[in-house]
Amino acid sequence: MVEKVNYKLLKKINNIEIREYPDLILAYVENFRDDNAFGLLFNYISGNNKINEKISMTTPVINSKKIEMTAPVISNDTNMAFVMPRFYDEKTIPKPLDSNVKIKVQPKRKLAVIRFGGYSRENKIKKYKEMLLNELNQNKINFKGGFLLMRYNSPFSLPFVRRNEIGIEVL
Repeated sequence: MVEKVNYKLLKKINNIEIREYPDLILAYVENFRDDNAFGLLFNYISGNNKINEKISMTTPVINSKKIEMTAPVISNDTNMAFVMPRFYDEKTIPKPLDSNVKIKVQPKRKLAVIRFGGYSRENKIKKYKEMLLNELNQNKINFKGGFLLMRYNSPFSLPFVRRNEIGIEVL
């Protein structure tokens, strides 16, 4: 069983959830396309680290994309992160051997999240980002930063079992 990130549900508004996430240890890469980014991170958790330790896979896999907030258009700048299992901290997480893989602590934060199934194609991502923004604006909920795409399934999962989410930090 794959470990899922714990969060606290603060509020549900129609089809969005406002969640509080704890501090998270992330292994991440910047400016790589999905397949390459996934491969680098998968190699890291498969033992390509200074102590050759295998690290359990967790979900979700997080992509952040730099998006113009006034006109949600996705740029080519892509980052991907794997959330590390809860028992690691900054001192105990194995150091990556590949300099493209970085480790950071994502401080506790609140996210507004909308869920969708199937493949996370660009047109679907755009649709759910717009739905999320509309709901936030209608409810006068302030947000900041860029969107996150959170995927919970293996790349080999069938579309009808896939869980994806779009999130954005809320104030």
